[in-house]
Amino acid sequence: MALTQRLELRQGQSLVMTPQLQQAIKLLQLSNIELAEYCEAELEKNPLLERDDREAQSVSEAPDGAAEAPAAGERADEALSRDDFSKTSDMDEAAHDNMYDAEPRKASEAPMSGSLTDWTTVKSGNNFEGEDGLESSVAADASLKDHLEGQLSIAALLPEDRMILLSLIDAVDETGYMRGDLADIADRLGCEIEDVQAVLGVLQGFDPVGVGARDLAECLSLQLKAMDRLDPAMQALLTRLDLVARRDMAQLTALCGVDAEDISDMIAEIRQLNPKPGLAFGTEPVTPVVPDVFVREGPDGGWLVELNSDTLPRLLVNNQYYGSVSKTARDKDCKNYLADCLNNANWLVKSLDQRARTILKVASEIVRHQDAFLTHGVRHLRPLNLRIIADAISMHESTVSRVTSNKYIATPRGVFELKFFFTASIASSSGGAAHSAESVRHRIKALIDSEADEKSVLSDDRIVEILNETGIDIARRTVAKYREAMRIPSSVERRRILREAC
Repeated sequence: MALTQRLELRQGQSLVMTPQLQQAIKLLQLSNIELAEYCEAELEKNPLLERDDREAQSVSEAPDGAAEAPAAGERADEALSRDDFSKTSDMDEAAHDNMYDAEPRKASEAPMSGSLTDWTTVKSGNNFEGEDGLESSVAADASLKDHLEGQLSIAALLPEDRMILLSLIDAVDETGYMRGDLADIADRLGCEIEDVQAVLGVLQGFDPVGVGARDLAECLSLQLKAMDRLDPAMQALLTRLDLVARRDMAQLTALCGVDAEDISDMIAEIRQLNPKPGLAFGTEPVTPVVPDVFVREGPDGGWLVELNSDTLPRLLVNNQYYGSVSKTARDKDCKNYLADCLNNANWLVKSLDQRARTILKVASEIVRHQDAFLTHGVRHLRPLNLRIIADAISMHESTVSRVTSNKYIATPRGVFELKFFFTASIASSSGGAAHSAESVRHRIKALIDSEADEKSVLSDDRIVEILNETGIDIARRTVAKYREAMRIPSSVERRRILREAC
């Protein structure tokens, strides 16, 4: 076949992401801290942008209702996905005309009681263009909280137990001791104190050894247990550390049932331990998590969802300044520069407004699906995925995923990341509503916890039968997977353990 040359004309369609669309998507997934830094950089390089010093206003929305109308001066913006935010309003005829208010209206009453500094603290983990991420990560010492959360991310825990563990990590001070009251944590999360105590045991198994202890004796005992040196004599010694401090050898020998030489060896062993294991990590101040969304109970018993106006940058486009400067600009490059600044400023303000409204929509829909958690507690999380939220608010799943990244919601039960509320589901054998995977795991654990002796030990097959009788369609391998994830031994091992205990 001979090779020849010819001209062909083809017509096709392709989706191209413009720089403005890329910027809008980037803003959508930034945390409030990163967004503030980004806006500061834009204010420095764009002379047509300025801060809005007027009183902040916010938009609030009930989970099954529509948001309040935007304040005067706001304009609608194009949607990133299928969502339509088309709302019109009059132009602001004040000092600057043709401006956009990137800040929604503020509610008349405070959304929640308590100081933001009372809530959990984290550090931002993302970098912007131009920052040397490697240099900053090497120069900064990891904090104890970062170290513990890193271990949490690889721990095989149920979502409700992860929530409990996050609350416990927040209550650990810089020395590594647990300063929170377990009963208060259980009451706030709506769970049993036994569950909190069990999760505390998981935390006390993290590195550094001794973290999560409630007092010095418990801290030392955790370290001795890890070294396999916590014998009955040492346990007795740790109950009277005041006698150790006074070196009252007579009472210590009588208490521990050993001679003075053994007591001296035990005291020397204790001195090799670390009484403050958390101090091995960085102690630099961390940035408090400021929630992006508040949830509070409404007067009718429902839940009101409200944006945190303090986290939303308020920017204005100064068209008056643009008009005066553009008249004196005679050079073509100057005119192009001013036009680019105006376009970038308008798009940024509209993108900020859309970002705020998108967060409010997603958060409101999440609250509507997880109202049982807010009302009854952590064990009542419902199955939820990105598609359910996306279909409910006519958005793409990727948009919902970006909105829920690095965004936090303050509820009466604490501050949580929006992504936490997405849980897996298990079908109902009776054709009814699906069951949350977390609630199924909780039922499996409850069944196993009820085993009193070796004769009452339930096999995985028997657990499947019991769950099927209650309307939960689950396979044996799924039960085994959940049991192993909860670190529960097999029925053979549990039977042997109960036999030895008797």
